[in-house]
Amino acid sequence: MPKRTTTLLKEVITLPVKWHFPDSLITRFASNMTIQTLENEFKISFFEAKPEIRVSPTEKIPSEVVAECVASVIVNASKLPSFINALKKHLDAFIEIKNRAVEKPK
Repeated sequence: MPKRTTTLLKEVITLPVKWHFPDSLITRFASNMTIQTLENEFKISFFEAKPEIRVSPTEKIPSEVVAECVASVIVNASKLPSFINALKKHLDAFIEIKNRAVEKPK
């Protein structure tokens, strides 16, 4: 289980983290994201692109696509490197699994 270290009154205490997902949490799909740099944080916003439905190829092509923000989080700059490393680790493992799945038996 992951541990979280906290310093209180010059004493270091390490406690396990109990991850909790509330029943009210809604998981959303994100196809795009933006990152804004603030003073000591990064604001990361996730968007779902929602193109208009066209039922006929003769319909006019829209001039833009709406991307609805489905989540926005602010991350302290000191935490961002560990978040990036965790994402990279999972991406590398995903790619490795996908590559093994498409390899042909010899």
